[in-house]
Amino acid sequence: MQLGLVGLGRMGGNMQERLRAAGHEVVGYDRNPEVSDVASLAELAEKLVAPRAVWVMVPAAVTDATIDELAEVLGDGDIIVDGGNSRFSDDGPRAERLDRRGIGYCDAGVSGGVWGRRNGYALMVGGSAEHVERLMPIFDALKPDSEFGFVHAGPVGAGHYAKMVHNGIEYGLMQAYAEGYELLTKSELVTNVPGVFKSWRDGSVVKSWLLDLLDRALEQDPDLSALRGYAEDTGEGRWTVDEAIRLAVPMNVIASSLFARFTSRQVDSPALKAVAALRQQFGGHAVTPTEG
Repeated sequence: MQLGLVGLGRMGGNMQERLRAAGHEVVGYDRNPEVSDVASLAELAEKLVAPRAVWVMVPAAVTDATIDELAEVLGDGDIIVDGGNSRFSDDGPRAERLDRRGIGYCDAGVSGGVWGRRNGYALMVGGSAEHVERLMPIFDALKPDSEFGFVHAGPVGAGHYAKMVHNGIEYGLMQAYAEGYELLTKSELVTNVPGVFKSWRDGSVVKSWLLDLLDRALEQDPDLSALRGYAEDTGEGRWTVDEAIRLAVPMNVIASSLFARFTSRQVDSPALKAVAALRQQFGGHAVTPTEG
């Protein structure tokens, strides 16, 4: 199958290579001319045979602008897939705008990171059955070589919604491993913390790919001394908590893991300063003064 692919960064570039290895023809466009097959989106559209399919793999902040520009050079019967981390609520209005031009739309939540080229990508797709069926050769090539790794999650928006929840769960899992790591490092008894995590990689109910990756990180840097304890978030955790509030779903672990990331960005937490001040006021507990 022929596919246009917009955005050839870490994810898009690896996806392009996996698709080509599976025998698909991929015409890629990127703002970086060193990796791009064409000079513009217009040239990308010209290289594709109608009805065309174009997969967009760009940051969420520029997705709408990219899709609107693509819509100017595509036409009736073509399909656009947004595989980036867009907010699910953007998908419906986007699909409606494209439908007025006769252009179909699917949203695809994609998980697999930099390992997806070799292992395959978990795909959560939203869109009509007709559009999803037409794109199945592409989905089959991108997903892992097993019975798992792909779902047609529902109509437009369902793919990104599923990926949002996936990433919220990921926040919680990472936080649990991280808290366990810190407790082990503080223990007077455990002298081989990296070995403990390695022992969990087989036969344990907590084994997972994330655990494998943490073991890999500890092999490279046993006490993680080369890293600063600062963790960003790309939005999906916040959106997941927003939905939990909207639907009155208790989400204690995921919400806590999101707030932990916020705490990681504070060099000197104002909230903990207030806690220290209160402990001093009501109990006369010692406080640590600022330097200078």
